[in-house]
Amino acid sequence: MKGLIFLLPAVFSVLFCVSLYAETFSFKADKMSGSRATGKEVLILSGSAEVHSDSIILKADRIEIQGADNEFIDCSGNVWGMEEEKNIIFRTDRLRYDRTQKIARLEGDSTLEDRDNEVVVKGRFIEYNDGNETAVFQVAVRLFKESIVCRSEYAVYKRDEQLLDLSGFPVVFKNDDEFRADRIRVDLDTEDVSMEGTISGSIKGND
Repeated sequence: MKGLIFLLPAVFSVLFCVSLYAETFSFKADKMSGSRATGKEVLILSGSAEVHSDSIILKADRIEIQGADNEFIDCSGNVWGMEEEKNIIFRTDRLRYDRTQKIARLEGDSTLEDRDNEVVVKGRFIEYNDGNETAVFQVAVRLFKESIVCRSEYAVYKRDEQLLDLSGFPVVFKNDDEFRADRIRVDLDTEDVSMEGTISGSIKGND
């Protein structure tokens, strides 16, 4: 037998657990279909689909799991995810996750919420590398933290260092102050702002 094709109807929620690399990889959904044919390994979950992998929890209308070792996960429709150890929440239209590289790519209206550091970032494309704790944001980027609001078209967030690098018409609002430049770096821990290139802004004095 070269492979196996299977289909489970949406009569009841199904739950499977398998052991991979000394971890438990589990998933459930209302409906499951797919193939385990060599070189064409795919598992499609639909209807309240949910996957638990490593420290990642993923929920979506549809989840597709690919690869001989289930290393690629593609989620679409009302996607919600959580990196449990670091307390990071994802919300997006589509999320693709590489379990081997531990890289998540979010497309569409996307939000990353770093709850431990009280940071919320929105953009149209987000790539989060769990290995080096770095996130790249593109298109209509918005970051919110306490008294700071940042906007740009491109941003790199270094979570472990609490540093944010902005480019592409960046602007930073800090309380009542406003900063604009070609490139802006924000230390989200100290709230210090560094700027390069053409610089402008406004600072409100004390009454």
